Amino acid sequence: MLFNSQLFLVAFLPVVLAGYYLSARHRDLRLGWLLAASFVFYGAWDVRLVPLLAGSILLNWLTARLAGPRPGHWAFAGVIGVNLAILGVFKYADFTASSVCAAVGCTHQPWSIVLPLGISFFTFQQIAYLADLRAGRAPTYRLLDYAAFVAFFPQLVAGPIVRHNELIGQFALDPWRPGLAERLSRGGLLVIIGLAKKMLVADPLARLIDPVYARAAAGEAIGAGDAWVATIGFTLQIFYDFSAYTDMAIGLALMFGLTLPLNFDDPYRAVSIIDFWRRWHMTLSRFFRDYVYIPLGGSRRGLARQLAALAVTWTLTGLWHGAAWTFVAWGAIHGVALVLQLFWRRWIGWAPPAVLGWLLTMAVVSGALVIFRAEGFAAAGLVLGGLAGPIAVDGAAASVDWQDLWLVGLASALIWAPASHRLALERLAPSRGLAMATGIALATLVLLAGGGPGQEFIYFQF
Repeated sequence: MLFNSQLFLVAFLPVVLAGYYLSARHRDLRLGWLLAASFVFYGAWDVRLVPLLAGSILLNWLTARLAGPRPGHWAFAGVIGVNLAILGVFKYADFTASSVCAAVGCTHQPWSIVLPLGISFFTFQQIAYLADLRAGRAPTYRLLDYAAFVAFFPQLVAGPIVRHNELIGQFALDPWRPGLAERLSRGGLLVIIGLAKKMLVADPLARLIDPVYARAAAGEAIGAGDAWVATIGFTLQIFYDFSAYTDMAIGLALMFGLTLPLNFDDPYRAVSIIDFWRRWHMTLSRFFRDYVYIPLGGSRRGLARQLAALAVTWTLTGLWHGAAWTFVAWGAIHGVALVLQLFWRRWIGWAPPAVLGWLLTMAVVSGALVIFRAEGFAAAGLVLGGLAGPIAVDGAAASVDWQDLWLVGLASALIWAPASHRLALERLAPSRGLAMATGIALATLVLLAGGGPGQEFIYFQF
């Protein structure tokens, strides 16, 4: 079930909200309702995968109850390893086997392994909790609280990666407490903004650039015009698509009286690659910082140790995004860019002008995203190679309709508009006019969604 489907918007969400607030006075009843709804949401994608989610929750909770809070207990490390092994089997088994076969000269026939929806997100969420418990930084929780934290449907599939202390404590809050109308309205507005970003910007951009990458995957030469549209277009598409999901997740949670952490903070305004990763997928960045980079030594044990920590962190960051060498290369590009900026700061010290820093940052981000998006290095090479070619104006061999370039221009301009979370949660004041406009926008978007399942979000199977 997708956030941008009519089934979710006009059936699932209203029913779940109604049941939640009708049972709001009884904590366990409303949490049980929310947990059941979350499993229905997850099972609507593939009911066969519900036992995996339930089993993962039960395994990690039992470990926490039996071994904690006892910092350093061996069971924590063991079950963290089990979590990683499960993730490895479902997500990386085929990739590992094919890589080994390519190295030794054999042929691998892909196995029919279904990638569970959101497995990277709920696995990392639980690993973070066990790591905190092992370090003595977390308490144990009741099964109902813990299960509702992991399975909470707005963030279950594609984040934000929420930490236990950011959500479980909020379950004790009375949903009917003062401010209910404002939470519902601001949350709903953020959901509508996310819907608009997904349906009116990200999806049309996908229809514009997908044919270019399909031609590249087929080995066709890509002209400069198509290459630039594909490069800039996907840079915009992935932002609007992923931030749309985050907007909707935060907005939906707020409608239930719960606050989720921000995941984006105007990342395409960053003036350095370090600045970019402080603004892009912020909950993933802090996960790798706190549970990989810092435990490996971070910046506290000398330059050589820091470089090794960066190498491991960015290799894992790339692999987290997908089981392919192109994702490893994408992570390596960002890792190298961060090392170069580290050296620049250490030995040069001079900060380039903001405009130059922004241009260099966007060049790295956009170029790396070509490799991220392409179906292999050969296809990425065709797109990147096309950037240097002459731009033909006749469009004879182009898959991009030049009349569609207004969409790329509009999406680029909107980058400089106020961030959606600031607009919905801080800047806009409640008014009748805004309420009417919001209602009309929601009705229009629901109609545009049609009766189909909706177009998937990019991060739905990460």
